[in-house]
Amino acid sequence: MSSMNVLEAAFRQLYPERQDAFLFEVKYSAKFSGLNANIRLRGYKMTINLSRKWEEVNDDIKMGLIQSLLNKVFKTRVKTTEMDLYNIFLKRVHVSIPKDKINPLLKKSFDRLNERYFSGLLETANLVWGQKNFSKLGTYEYGSDTITITSVLMEAPEELLDLVVYHEMLHKKHKFSSSSQRNLHHSSAFKAEERKFKEFIDAEKRLTMFLRRKRLGKMFSWF
Repeated sequence: MSSMNVLEAAFRQLYPERQDAFLFEVKYSAKFSGLNANIRLRGYKMTINLSRKWEEVNDDIKMGLIQSLLNKVFKTRVKTTEMDLYNIFLKRVHVSIPKDKINPLLKKSFDRLNERYFSGLLETANLVWGQKNFSKLGTYEYGSDTITITSVLMEAPEELLDLVVYHEMLHKKHKFSSSSQRNLHHSSAFKAEERKFKEFIDAEKRLTMFLRRKRLGKMFSWF
């Protein structure tokens, strides 16, 4: 990549017309889990912080990741071959990710749903509790193959926990589709399969009521 680091090369390829005199810095850190990364722009210093696991990944794929982050920073929608390679890599990387963070309660929910809705064919993900969050109930992280569920649901009825875990399992199954404009994470196929959840509408209503009670209980505990 000649004298350019991977961040500068990604930027110059994505925005060849720009003449910004940025100072480009690439850092690798053991603080990140999986294949996480972030990008920071402070004045004219641009820094990409990458998990150490990215050190062994091909530069073209690495550039695709960086260009995806640059699109977010500069609110652009430029597409490149490297970004396509990165998306393909991201959809397949879960196979090599160690599954060593598996909470027993979440595993029961995952296995129950796997048998009922996926014929037992969905490979187990890392399954962990996150912080208490009433708005973001669950996430699926492609780079670490991890489903994280808000700890608010630790004491939720089985079917309400299952509703949230099922949603994140669908993210693991469907991944995302890429277009010229954006990555789509809730496709029509995703939504159709989500509606297969038994008593989906009723479970959503009950989940809303459960969270409302939990939130009120938290408020009153302050007094």
